[in-house]
Formats: sequence, structure tokens, C-alpha cells
Amino acid sequence: MTSADLLGHARSNRIKEIAASLGFMDCRIAKAERLDEEANQLEEWLGRGYHGQMAYMQSHFEKRVNPQALVPGAKSVIVLSQNYFTENKQKDSTAPKISKYAYGRDYHKVIKKKLKQFHTQLRSEFGDVNGRGFVDSAPVLEKAWAKRSGLGWIGKHSNVLTKQKGSFFFLAVLITDLELAPDGKVKDHCGNCTACIDSCPTDAIVAPYLVDGSRCISYFTIELKDEKIPDEFIGRFNNWMFGCDICQDVCPWNRFSRQHNEFAFEPKDELLSMSAKDWENLKLEAFEELFLGSAVKRVGYRGLMRNVQFLPTIFSDERNEPSKRK
Repeated sequence: MTSADLLGHARSNRIKEIAASLGFMDCRIAKAERLDEEANQLEEWLGRGYHGQMAYMQSHFEKRVNPQALVPGAKSVIVLSQNYFTENKQKDSTAPKISKYAYGRDYHKVIKKKLKQFHTQLRSEFGDVNGRGFVDSAPVLEKAWAKRSGLGWIGKHSNVLTKQKGSFFFLAVLITDLELAPDGKVKDHCGNCTACIDSCPTDAIVAPYLVDGSRCISYFTIELKDEKIPDEFIGRFNNWMFGCDICQDVCPWNRFSRQHNEFAFEPKDELLSMSAKDWENLKLEAFEELFLGSAVKRVGYRGLMRNVQFLPTIFSDERNEPSKRK
């Protein structure tokens, strides 16, 4: 091993210590190189129209697959994970449901702040480290980098999985010109399991490792901007009004998920206590207060109420009768 290799390993180990000290769940490193295989997969996915109204997925294609297009001279991609799993649940089992990731404050803001601290600390220890950090808000394929770095494997539901901690975690990426020792990929451990595929009520997982985003409940409740959700999906949302956790909830690996320790992700008591009737009668002022600083603000009051009114537990007219459901 050369002196440059030894230096790269020493830096990598120190970087992982820094990440842990800031509360990140894991930190792995990949070599900054063009994602040729993933580029072909993305092109095919877009060609099938699986992105629906997510037109932004077609933009900045080269930046999505080439880290040097985002950070000239990039040598390493540092991938970090942040746990958000919680044992907390909404108390009314008949109430419209919100994905666990949106229980607390907007993760973009929480993790970006932590990522900035991480980058600042790298500069204080290693000098003028050029780089850019990303948290699910730029043309970066975070899941592809998580796989390349060995942080986990991409499951049949298209989420990143680990044997130790499941899949309930956010990803952050720092592309840097720092020369580091990359970690190796990990093996896929999905095996013959099809729990996620079998459990998806809208048949969004069209094949193992292939998701039609335009059929996903998260897409309909967050990304779709139409005033009306297609009638084809009436009675098939399993009461989800913002996001969906079904494919993760049924995944056997998530039995290893443990309660997060990030106070910012804790839900308000009012959120967990709301009944189905409370959601039906939710007013704009209450929405603004309840979701102050939350990712749910992304859909706005009208968007959330559109989702609520689409659910059979709220409106029991004949369109939502069990006989009409899948």
C-alpha cells in the first residue's frame, strides 16, 4: 500500500468519526465516477413514463449521473444516513395516515444544517476541501451512491436497505475533491422475498427493483398537482394522505429498525391525537400551525385536503363502497 493509499484510509476513517460525532447513522465512501449503468437505467425508466408529472427527473441528466458535472475535479462521494424510524403512531387507527418521515420538521432543513457542519469540520481538519452537499433536492442519485459506497443495497421496493438497521433513514451526499479510500459494495439480501411487491395496493412495484413512480401512493399524495386523483385508485390508498410506508413496514429487514434520537423528527402531540373527523374538518389556520416547518407544507392546505377527501374513511359515498375497491 502506497503512502497515498495510507493517507486516503486515514482520512476516510477520520471522516467517519466526524460523521458519527454529528449524529449521522452511517457514513460510507464511493469513488467519484460517472454512473454509466445507472444512467442507462434512468433513461429507460424515463422512457417508460414512470416519472409521471415529475418533469424535474428529466432535467440535468448529465449532472445526475456524473459527479464531475456538479463538482469539477471531484474524487470522492461521501454518503451519510440519518435514522428517522419511530415507534410513535397516530392514535386513531381510522384517521388518514402520514408517512413517518414527515412526522417532525422538514428533513431537508434538518440534515442540510448538519451536512454544512460536517463539511465545515472537514475543512478545518483537511484544509480547503472543495465540495457540495445534497439532501434530496438536487440532480443527484443518492440511492445509487449509497449502493456504490456500500452503505446498503437497493431493495426490490427501490429503497436502500441495510441488514443492521432496515430502510427508515434519509440520505445525504457530499461530493468532494478530497482523495479518500472507497468502501466496497454490499451483497443484496432480498433473496426470494416479495413482501413489498405483494403488499403494494396500487401495484406500483411493477417488477423486482422496478417502481412505476406514477402509480405510487407517495406520488399521488405529494407529487401529483392535479385537483383530482384518478378514480382508478379509489379505495386503494389504505388511508394514506401524505406519503406511504407500506413497502417498508412489511419488509422483514425493518424488524431491526430502532427509534431515532433526533429531536427535530419528533411529532407534535396534536398530530398523533387527531381523529378522522379532525382531519375532515381541518381549517387552513390549524394546518399552518400544525405543519409549521414540516415537509407536509410542500403539498399545501388544498393539496392535503384533496388527499383527505379521497379516502373512504372520510367520505362514505357509493364511490368508496368496499365493492368498488380492489
